[in-house]
Amino acid sequence: MLAPMPMTTAPDSSTDATHSPARHGLAALTLGAIGVVYGDIGTSPLYTVKEVFTPATGVAVAPDAVIGSISAIVWALMLVVTLKYVILILRADNRGEGGGLALTALATQAVRNRPGLRRFLLLMGVFGATLFYGDSVITPAVSVMGAIEGLEIASPQFTSYVLPLSLVVLVLLFVVQKHGTHVVGRIFGPVILLWFGVLAVTGSLQIAQQPAILGALNPLRALEFLAGRGWQVFAVVGAIVLALTGAEALYADMGHFGARPIRVAWTGIVFPALVLNYLGQGALLIGDPGAIDNPFYRLFPAPLVLPAVVLAAAAAVIASQAVISGAYSMTKQAIQLGFLPRMPVRNTSAAEAGQIYIASVNWALLAGVVGAVLLFRSSSALAGAYGIAVTLTMLITTVLTFFVIRHGWRLPAPVAWGATAFFLVLDTLLVAGCAIKIVDGGWFPLALGGLLFVLMSTWARGRKALQVHLADEGLPLLPFVESLHSFGDAERPRAARTAIYPVANPELVPPALLHNLKHYQVLHERNVVLTVTFCERPYVPEAERPHLEALAPGFWRLTLTYGFMDQVDVPAALASCSAKGLQTEPAETSYFLSRETLVPRAGMVHWRESLFATMSRNASSAADYFRLPGNAVVELGTKVQL
Repeated sequence: MLAPMPMTTAPDSSTDATHSPARHGLAALTLGAIGVVYGDIGTSPLYTVKEVFTPATGVAVAPDAVIGSISAIVWALMLVVTLKYVILILRADNRGEGGGLALTALATQAVRNRPGLRRFLLLMGVFGATLFYGDSVITPAVSVMGAIEGLEIASPQFTSYVLPLSLVVLVLLFVVQKHGTHVVGRIFGPVILLWFGVLAVTGSLQIAQQPAILGALNPLRALEFLAGRGWQVFAVVGAIVLALTGAEALYADMGHFGARPIRVAWTGIVFPALVLNYLGQGALLIGDPGAIDNPFYRLFPAPLVLPAVVLAAAAAVIASQAVISGAYSMTKQAIQLGFLPRMPVRNTSAAEAGQIYIASVNWALLAGVVGAVLLFRSSSALAGAYGIAVTLTMLITTVLTFFVIRHGWRLPAPVAWGATAFFLVLDTLLVAGCAIKIVDGGWFPLALGGLLFVLMSTWARGRKALQVHLADEGLPLLPFVESLHSFGDAERPRAARTAIYPVANPELVPPALLHNLKHYQVLHERNVVLTVTFCERPYVPEAERPHLEALAPGFWRLTLTYGFMDQVDVPAALASCSAKGLQTEPAETSYFLSRETLVPRAGMVHWRESLFATMSRNASSAADYFRLPGNAVVELGTKVQL
């Protein structure tokens, strides 16, 4: 059965305070942000500098080139992360929530009176969301392999163990997901804080030995370096962008911690530690060009390499956990916004609503990660696949932000262009730099994103076609209810129970109600036509959720509105309707669901019709998704042509 989940725009209202970041104090939230938000970008020093000096970039390990390349990395962090995300993008919150779909909702709301533009921005936002899944596959693979490769520095005899050990760590990471992250999550902040401390200390020690590297703080050195690369500047930019992976997490996790803790963590701890480590790696290369084989682990004395590998592996696992959890959240949002079929969503924590587990997503990600590791076999090869998805997402974020500033906030056009034009140019350069790596591996996340975009767009289009068909074939609800009373059917004996009929279109007679009347000649004492809608807001206060309308004696029409991050619980929402005049006893309530068997016909192209029908058949039970009691659900089937 298809879920009654159309995406609608609910009336505006203030933010539901119950869903604001927990009031644990700035220090606790900042520590949490360090652990969850910055794990990905925090592990970038494992491989970024090494990739800048690969043969493909043509950059020699010479003092001027080292200083220039480190300067480019430092100022990329300053411009993209600090100026764009920390200062600008974090202001574009959707009632406290961030992330690609939240920003897409803001942008489409801002241009809701321009249907063509709204559809274009919606498709762009959905494509950006699909690219996140590519990042969710590449990040665990490259982070864990980059960490485990430190064993090669400890002893060459460990080289043959890097690949199998990386696979073991990754498989264990995904296997434990079903148990939730609430226990491990408590140590995320302290471990990553230790990690950043180690980054800062090891970098500082090298800077003290080669203070000339401080010249990299001059942005002119970055400009001179890039200007002297010629056509190879794109290859260099494609390597430098590795230092920026994880920047989207600042915005995506804003709803968990709030903008201020994320800003404090970045400016006070993360950014200084990253800069010191990159400067330290540059200082090391000035003094010892041979350290380019793995400049990160060469920062450590030989006895400390193995402990560094263990700490790096822990940091890589935490970085991976962040994107895995993000994939679960993104999937849940996509389901509730109508872009993916229902999947079982299990809460893994009674205290934190955001901690969820989706088994199908977990195992699909594991298959993708294992496939990436076996296909590319090293962090350097994986780095070729890394970046294109991230930079495209960054570009999409900037475009959507422009429409939020211009049409949502209604700021003058010069202000909107002034705030975003520079970043549009910068993001375009980053995308171009990564585009030349498509053949070397960039095709992998793009292929994943493209496949998911086909699935999501097919599902959304198929649902729309199905709703149009049902509207054409269905009976209007109000005349039908009136006819029951006109012909005396309302006076016939009724079953002394409540019948709930979930439907996608509340204006039509539920097919299950017609089945009851046709086959069983039964009408219940209380009949409720229920529609569940999801709006382009993260949360809807409980008081605003139900909208109840009495149609006739014994007939009601009920609409329950949820935000795209709310937990759906239909029985709980029904209980709240007693104050509005609808009394329901759980033991005397039955839910009649219509299960449509889809038969493709000439509507969409044949392969998309077949794909939509397959997705529909494999969607999880509506009873489970809406938390309906299993012993009170009756499903009645019908065939529907698309």
